[in-house]
Amino acid sequence: MAVIDLQGFVADLKDHVAEHGFHVHDERHFIETYTNRQTWEVDLHPDRACDGPLDMHLALEIDPRTLIRFEDEVIRVGEEGEPDPNITVPVTISFALPPLPAGPDLLVLATELAGIGGTELPLEVSAVDSFAAVTDAAERAIAIVARVDVTLARIYLGQEVLCDVLDRCQYVAEFLLDRAPVWLDESLS
Repeated sequence: MAVIDLQGFVADLKDHVAEHGFHVHDERHFIETYTNRQTWEVDLHPDRACDGPLDMHLALEIDPRTLIRFEDEVIRVGEEGEPDPNITVPVTISFALPPLPAGPDLLVLATELAGIGGTELPLEVSAVDSFAAVTDAAERAIAIVARVDVTLARIYLGQEVLCDVLDRCQYVAEFLLDRAPVWLDESLS
């Protein structure tokens, strides 16, 4: 039997994202049969973006060696001790917009988002230009990804709820939703 209830953590996390103004649409749990690596994925979006244009994806990845190391740590410290807080697992949060006909300047966007995400939510901004036909103009799709480490000791002790991270995600989502009509060039519709 596992020392830590990761399924329960993900279930609580889904409830918690709803408290922070997000709708959960889908959840998946993958187990790689050869290595026992596990991934939980949750599809969500901000409350005000039910009809688009912003979608979000949250993923928690668990390496079995990390779990074994943590279980060994819990056995070492006993029931009264606190496990090492340096044993972590990554959580990835992705923000996705549709192709943007009037996309923003990436450097300006990355700078503005760095101010919103802060150190609690470090963000990576990238873009891909697609051409439907050689004669068509490029359509730019923007990808925004945040990676944060979650401490297994805090999950084990029932302390990790990611409030600061989810608050920052909400600020980033609101920022993107406020600017999306200009980037989507909805005046042409």
